[in-house]
Amino acid sequence: MASFGVFRFLVLLAALVWILAEERNETRKLYPWTNGSWFNMGLLEFEKWSNQPFLFKEKSRFCARLRGLTPGQRRVCRRHKDHMPVVSSGVKQGISECQYQFQGRRWNCTVTGDETVFGPLTLIASRETAFTHAITSAGVSLSVSRACRDGRLSSCSCSRAARPRNLHSDWVWGGCGDNLEYGYKFTEVFVDIRERERKVKRGSREQGRQLMNRHNNEAGRRAVIAKSRVTCKCHGVSGSCSLITCWQQLPTFREIGDFLKDKYEGATEVKVSRRGKLRLSNPHYTLPTAQDLVYLEESPNYCVKNETLGSYGTTGRQCNRTSSGMDGCALMCCGRGYNTRRVTVKERCGCKFHWCCRVECNTCVKTTELYTCK
Repeated sequence: MASFGVFRFLVLLAALVWILAEERNETRKLYPWTNGSWFNMGLLEFEKWSNQPFLFKEKSRFCARLRGLTPGQRRVCRRHKDHMPVVSSGVKQGISECQYQFQGRRWNCTVTGDETVFGPLTLIASRETAFTHAITSAGVSLSVSRACRDGRLSSCSCSRAARPRNLHSDWVWGGCGDNLEYGYKFTEVFVDIRERERKVKRGSREQGRQLMNRHNNEAGRRAVIAKSRVTCKCHGVSGSCSLITCWQQLPTFREIGDFLKDKYEGATEVKVSRRGKLRLSNPHYTLPTAQDLVYLEESPNYCVKNETLGSYGTTGRQCNRTSSGMDGCALMCCGRGYNTRRVTVKERCGCKFHWCCRVECNTCVKTTELYTCK
């Protein structure tokens, strides 16, 4: 009887494991992005792996160790292993810039640390999700373009962009410019293959999400192009500028972040049609361009903590008592009020340089007030 009881328990346990596995598979079929995200590349420390001599060799299986990648992205990884640290650097820049741009808002680009990076927010097709796709895509495009210029990638080199038509005829078009074209094309292949490789029903929510992600990925890449510029430098004895050379140069990532933040503010709500195309949810809206951001769903309420929706609330967040913007206590605290705390800070002041070569400073004590949401 005892052995029969053990056998029955094992059968029930196996059945429970099978049911849970099926539910997990169904969830992944419905929401493929719950199985991690390529954003996870931004949390990896490739510097610690760089001292492994066989990491990027042909037979290396390190692509299988990168969590969050789809089968298509792993294939790209195997062909371009040396690109992956550069991709990681680009995603890190994107996450960092996202946190800078949203530091004074209710949602402050919180990173959860799991394989989805931004947690349940990735399940919501909101304007915040749209921004995360655009800024990370832009980060990878810029990072790869710059790595080509620096000679860090085996399959690309300096830019070979055509000479601009309006460039002065006496100026030399040359130099080692950022390879914007290669960065754009590689990012398009690596990032967008995630949205292309899985077949979904036409006109379904899943297809709408794929189209939304692809559009915002493209908007990020277009932002890099839109903010790039031609840079020139004088050459000659004593600043005579007898020779001027010009080349293509990428913008700073802060310029791209500011540009995409403006696009976030003016993002357009869309819906997917039965024919599998994105359409305006309101016909009175302005039709978005390839540089604009789009979203399918309204943002959750970031005032109250709701981990299921990826909202951590604003309780305890620092606010600006005198500001009327989103960082102000009135809006940040969602009408709940705020707490005031006095803080004493010691800092260096009255510094003087003494020849040669030391700096002497006084220590000043300053009392300031900090305001945090209730």
